[in-house]
Parts: sequence; C-alpha cells; structure tokens
Amino acid sequence: MASDGMKKKLYFYFCMACAMMLGFVAGMNLSWTSPVLPKLEKSNSDNPLGTPITDSENSWIAGLLSLGATFGPFLAAFASEKIGRKWSLIIIDVPFIVCFLILAFGEAVWLYLVARFIVGLSIGGTFTVLPTYIAELSPDSLRGTMGGIMTTFIVTGVFMSYVIGPYISILWFNIVCAAIATGFAVVFFLFMPETPQYLVSNGRESEAKEILAKLRGSNVGNPDIDQEFMAVCDMIRENSGGSIKDLTSRGNMKGLIVAGSMLAFQQFSGINIVQFYAQQIFTDSGSSVPSEVSPMIVGGVQVIASFVTPILADKAGRKFLFVLSAAGMLISEVPLGVFFYLKDDHQNVDDILWLPVACLVGYIAMYNCGMGALPWTVMAEIFPPNIKGIASSISASICWFLSFLLTFFFSDISAEIGIGGSFWLFSAFNALAIVFVLTYVPETKGKSQKEIQQMLAG
Repeated sequence: MASDGMKKKLYFYFCMACAMMLGFVAGMNLSWTSPVLPKLEKSNSDNPLGTPITDSENSWIAGLLSLGATFGPFLAAFASEKIGRKWSLIIIDVPFIVCFLILAFGEAVWLYLVARFIVGLSIGGTFTVLPTYIAELSPDSLRGTMGGIMTTFIVTGVFMSYVIGPYISILWFNIVCAAIATGFAVVFFLFMPETPQYLVSNGRESEAKEILAKLRGSNVGNPDIDQEFMAVCDMIRENSGGSIKDLTSRGNMKGLIVAGSMLAFQQFSGINIVQFYAQQIFTDSGSSVPSEVSPMIVGGVQVIASFVTPILADKAGRKFLFVLSAAGMLISEVPLGVFFYLKDDHQNVDDILWLPVACLVGYIAMYNCGMGALPWTVMAEIFPPNIKGIASSISASICWFLSFLLTFFFSDISAEIGIGGSFWLFSAFNALAIVFVLTYVPETKGKSQKEIQQMLAG
C-alpha cells in the first residue's frame, strides 16, 4: 500500500515535468538569436541566406519574437477558457515545431521574419497559460516552488541554445529544436490531465475530483481531497461569470497593477538584452574569453541559480526573494556600466577584461534568484478564475511589448548613451522595483486564492 501511494504521488511531479518541457522549448527560442545572428552576419557557408544580414534585419529578427509575444497572450487566454488549459498548451506548441522547420530550411530573410513573429505568438501564449496550468495543478504549499522550477526549465532551454548553437549548422540546430518540441506535444497529448479548476467551471465536477485525487496521490473519499475540492468549487462559484468590467474592482485593479508592474520591472532590468545579445556583448567587451564560450558560462550559472527560487519561494516568501534579486542585479550592472563607459571613452581596460564576465554572471545569478520566476508565479496566483484569462493576458502583453521596444531600439539607445549608460539605466529601474515591491506588493506565500483576494481588496 505504501509503495502504491508513493507511485500515485509521483504522478503530480511527472505532470509538472512534462508541462515544464514547454518552458524548455520556449527557452530555446529566447536565446536562439545568440548563436544564429552571428552566423547570419557573415558571408560564408554557415549563412544559408548567402549574403550577410543588415543591421536593420538583425534588429527585426531579434525583436519580432517580442512583438508577436505581445499579441500571443490574448489568443492563448481565449483558447484556454474555451477549450481548456491542456489543449491550449498543445496548440501553442505546434507553431514552435513548424517555425523551427521553416528556420531550418528557409533561405530568405522574410521567412525568418515571419517565423520569428509566429514563434513570438507561442512564446506569449506559453508565459500566459503555462503558469496558470502549473498553479492550478499545484497545492497552495507548492505553487511558488513549482513556478520556480518552471523557470529552471526555461533557462535550461536557454543554456542548450548557447551550448550547441555555435557548433552546428543553422539547419541542424533548428531540426534538434523541432524534435524536442514534437516530443513535448506527443507526451503532453498522451499523459497530461486538464486542470480541476477548468473542469469544475465547465460542470465536470466528478472528473475534476478524480484528477485532483490522482494528483495528490490519494483517493476520492479522502477528507483532505474533499476539502480542497470544495475550496476549488467555492472559488469558481464566487467568481463565475466574470468580464473585463470586473477588472475595475479594487482588488482586481490592484492585482493588475502588481502583476503588470512586476513584469515591467523584469523587462526593464535588461534581461532580454542580455539573452538576445549575449555573444555580441562579450565580443564588444574585448574579453579574452571566446565570444561563443562566454554565453555558455552565463547560461550555466543561470541554470544553477534558477534552483534558488524553487527552494526558497515557499519558505522565504515572494517579496524577500524579489527584492534580493533586484538588489543583486543593481549591484552587478553598475560596475558593468563603468567598464563599457571607460572602454567607449578609450580608457585602458586591459587589466579588467574579466569584469564583463564576472558582472554578467552575477547579474544572471541574481535574476534567477527571484525576478525571473516570481512575477509569473504571482501573476498566476493573484487573479480569481473569472478574470484570470484577460488579466493575465494584459499583464503578459505589457511584458512582451516592453521587451520588443527594448530589443528593437537597444542598438539606437546604446549608440546615444553608450552600452555603459544602458546598463546604468537598467540598474535605476531595479532600484525602483525594490521600492515598489516593498511598499505595494502583498505577500502571497502559502495563501489560498480566496485569502489573496481578500488581501488585495483590503
């Protein structure tokens, strides 16, 4: 009996691992530009386009993912309410597969542009539906941990692109990525359940209770299962029939400000600039570390540091980790800005060529201690079921639109104020993030959705 109970408990973790593989696929896409763009900028056999891309084409290829991700959340949220979280995640994965194949065999810039925009739609959908799916399958005591592990899968995907992308052709790099995305779709279709919340909201209570019991490694008649199931039913009943008008209530409006602001600060920390242009930043720094190796160092640290949030999110709390993360990033970016300022001013920086690697390693480590995962975790748990779709879409859309603006205009901004000035600007936003979280964001650690709603409503 004990062995059987252990096997049932493993089902929850199996579901989490399978779901988070979509985060791994998303991570591969986020860092796809780091190994690919340097190849497209050259005129040799590594460039399938035949001729080097222009600076404008470089910006569009990098930026269109974020532009597509601006619109993806609304499509994904609509689908998740109509056909469920499970089928929405499967549909989100299909463009990843198709676009990897387009990028593998495409020999025209316009194909790259179209594919990257479509990939962006799926990225936006992933970051909207996947946190919700994970939160709705998880017990209250593990929501923060599971949200943190999702980020670990994402940054592992980022790391994989850094590791294999520079050393194989664009063709085979994209084929490998397409194979991984296909594997996710097959496994998810065959083995993954729908969330109890979605099933209850669609009148499928008995099925929801059975899935909840299976996820918790128990049986339908267990009192703990009955209590959790009734809490789900009460939440759905109290928040049924929601519309965009419900966003105007005190609690929901505060929740939207909290989620949207935390995601905005995440982008203004400069993370996507580092991920998209990691190899280029190290090349520009003049570091003795090979440009294709430096992103691997950063990516490896990113994976290791991403375990901090799963371990501490449900112990130390969301606010503490977010503030710690922002403070660490601020401390890392200030000297990084100093290095590039001195270099642009033609000062001798030969004795501190190690500084960019050290600062970016510190920056990435601190980002993954909190700011990487926690805004998505808070977004998934802060909204009631009746407005979760539209509220999460708005929050995620803000995040990705800011990412597009920063990615697309980074070259122009850095040309005006220098790369050093850019990093100082990012550090200033980290300082603002600390003040905002300490003064306005509620602590959601270990609290049920009903308790969170009561806090937001004052």
